[in-house]
Parts: sequence; C-alpha cells; structure tokens
Amino acid sequence: MNLIDELRWRGMFHDMMPGTEEHLLKNAPITGYIGFDPTAPSLHIGNLATIMLLVHLQRAGHRPLALVGGATGMIGDPSGKSAERNLLDEEALRRNQAGIQAQLEKFLVFDDSPTGARVVNNYDWFKDFGFLQFLREVGKHLTVNYMMAKDSVKRRIGGNEESGAEGISYTEFSYQLLQGYDFYHLYKELGTTLQMGASDQWGNITTGTELIRRMSGGEGKAYALTGQLITKSDGTKYGKSETGTVWLDGAMTSPYQFYQFFLNAADADVPRLIRVFTLLSQPEIEALEAEHAAAPHLRTLQKALAQDVTIRVHGQAAYEAAVAASQVLFGGGELSSLDEATLLDVFAGVPHVEVSRAELEGQDALTLLSTAAGSVIFSSKGEARKMVQNNGVKLNRQKVTLDQTATAVAPLLDKYLVAQKGKNYFLIKLV
Repeated sequence: MNLIDELRWRGMFHDMMPGTEEHLLKNAPITGYIGFDPTAPSLHIGNLATIMLLVHLQRAGHRPLALVGGATGMIGDPSGKSAERNLLDEEALRRNQAGIQAQLEKFLVFDDSPTGARVVNNYDWFKDFGFLQFLREVGKHLTVNYMMAKDSVKRRIGGNEESGAEGISYTEFSYQLLQGYDFYHLYKELGTTLQMGASDQWGNITTGTELIRRMSGGEGKAYALTGQLITKSDGTKYGKSETGTVWLDGAMTSPYQFYQFFLNAADADVPRLIRVFTLLSQPEIEALEAEHAAAPHLRTLQKALAQDVTIRVHGQAAYEAAVAASQVLFGGGELSSLDEATLLDVFAGVPHVEVSRAELEGQDALTLLSTAAGSVIFSSKGEARKMVQNNGVKLNRQKVTLDQTATAVAPLLDKYLVAQKGKNYFLIKLV
C-alpha cells in the first residue's frame, strides 16, 4: 500500500498539493520532513500523530527527516494561537531538543540506508545568517500581501477584545518566512522535496513550496502533505487529560497515567485512535472491532490501543508495570508490588490524609479511621464501628475487626495505608 492509501484508510489524510502522490510513487525514495517545536522538554500526544506521519513515510520506502526548530523555536509559530508566546533562551531550547530527539529515536529507524531517518536543527543554518542578508536573499521573494493572506496571520491581524486575539508581532509574522526557508535549505542541501505536518500547518508548508519555486527561478518543485488534527468525537482537541497535557516523557506523565489515558478512551473515539496511533493492520483492527462490538464492557479496543502505544513509548517493562498497577485498583492485585511513585499514581484521585505515627500508639483501628484521620474517612467512631461490624472496611486489603489495633497492619513502604470503605478508597500517609 502506498503512503497516501495508507493514510486515507487510517483517517490520517487531510490534504496535499497536486502531483504529490505521483511524486511519491515515481521517485522513491524521496526525502520528506516534519518540523517539531522545542518549546517543551518533551513531545506530547498531539505530536505523536505527526510522528506517525514520518513513520508511515519511512515504512512506504522513503526517507524521513525530523527538523527540531532550534531557531524558529525562539520565535514561536502563530498557527492556532491567539496570543504571543513566551520566548525561551538557547540553553533551554538545547535541553528540549535533546529530549525530543531521544523520543523520535523510539519510532524511526536511524541508519545510513537510503531510507534512514535523520534529525536536523535549523539553528545550524540560521545562527550565522545575518538579518540584512536574510532580507536580501530571502525576504524579497515573498510579498507582504502573500504572507498576510495566510489563515494563521489573518486570525491575528487587527486583534480586538471581541475576537480575543491580541494582534501579531513582527516576530511571529516572520515565522512563516523562516519555516519556508527551512524547506528551501533542506531542498537545496539534502534534496528534500516533501514537507508534512498537521492540517493547521498548511499555510506555513505552502509558503516553503512557493519560496523554493521563486528562489530557484521557477525551476524548483516541492510538495506539501497534511494530516488530520486529532480530535475527540465532540470536536475538542485530543491529547489532554484532567490533569493536563499527556507527555511522552515518563517523568512528566508517568507510564501508568499514560496507559490509563488510552485505556479510558471513549468507545466513540477509539476506532479512530487505534488507526492513528498504532501500526496494526486493517484486518487486525477490524477483527478487534468485531470482538469489541460483541462485548464492549471488556474494552478490547482500548486495551489493544493502550498496550501498543505504551510499549512503543515506554517499553515492555513499563507497560507490564502499568497493567499490574491497574489490576491493583480494579482487579485485586498485590499492593505490595507497587513502588512509591506508582502507588501515588494509582491512588492520585482518591482522598489523601496524613496521620501522626505518635497518635496511633496504643490506639485501635477505629480511632485511626475516624478521629486520627480527621473525619476524612468516617465522620465518627460510631459510623466506623457500624461498618466494621458489617465487614465493609479494609486496610491494605485486610478486613478490619473491632478489636484490631491501629498498628496491626504493616504499612506499605513503611508509611502508607490504603483504606477501603465499601467501594471507596482513601490513602493514609503516616508521618
């Protein structure tokens, strides 16, 4: 299957310049690239959909380039933004670039073959490019009228309180010219003839194809291809959880949280998500969909999606740990198997309470669950006693009895107790 057909059945294709498909078929391997903005130390779920465009480009027999925008990242892309970005210094951008490259290496094959991936940084060709030189050699080729016609600029021109826009600075206005020159530089130096990106990048990408044509005296020919923005069934942007952005860096979004994010995908969204974020074939996905339709409560599609993406981003061991952690909360797995970070992840959404160790000496468990816990779990000792008599209370999965001491259950990691009141969980930290 060629690249365009692959993207179409997966629901990833949005638009392309005329002649792009023929160019891909007749000139393999071609070199295509996507730019990544290094304004954070990690890529996120929204970027992952774009990374998959490069993955499919490589799998179709072409060479992918990932451009890390060390120079353009100092300015900020106005596409989809209503306000000016905060600018980062060079040191912060360098740190971010290193993290992004390490993540890209998990998805693309980097080698010396004709289809081997490569990471480039536009700071390398912009750092010595003087302002006057850039205006003379590049700026003269595009009119202000052409640049203002782009949707990303039009939405910001004439900002007012009603629109919520704040106007656009010359800094961000110039972004499309810089990105266009990136394409020209890669066209000239590395033979790059295709730029890809999300649908909101169409204006910036076509600026590059036009700049290549004009700077090469009308002889240069380059192409543009965009993928669909990934949205939920309700039209909202996909990639954020209740706690914020879902990052690919395990230190910013833990593997457990990452796994849970995909596991909790809505039934209406998951057929599209599994096509975009995995490399499962069409027959494999259709078989999973049939299995899911027969027993939706088993969440077959969500489990397959969460498994595939978590393993590729975080590795097999992290996936298995995330599954084990999920079973602790929902399937009765061993609490003692969790390290502290995972334990806190698993019980992040339940009420937390701190209890002094000194208060517990010589006290019974009812005191721990009521008075010492400050009414977070039980409002009174009488309420706690009644539920204990009905076998409805547990500490670290052990049933609590009326004559039990507060210290009878060994704390997890020597400082945590997981209390269960019926189906409700509470995390007690001993201090």
